Amino acid sequence: MFSREICSFVERLAQIYPVVCVTGPRQSGKTTLVRQLFATKPYVSLENLDIRREAHTDPRGFLARLSVLRASCSAFSASS
Repeated sequence: MFSREICSFVERLAQIYPVVCVTGPRQSGKTTLVRQLFATKPYVSLENLDIRREAHTDPRGFLARLSVLRASCSAFSASS
């Protein structure tokens, strides 16, 4: 991964806030950045329409299931 000035900024924000949102244009390295900075945290992509629909229709259940998965494994990935 290229050294990016934003890395330390995002890490600092993650120490202050429970959620950090990284936005930007397609193919700019957002996912790579986040997955490398927070390799031990669960990662869920909402690109998969079934996963997105589940998160939208039952957000509490979706987050509860993520909590169970996080407890059972160190890195959960629900990519498309």
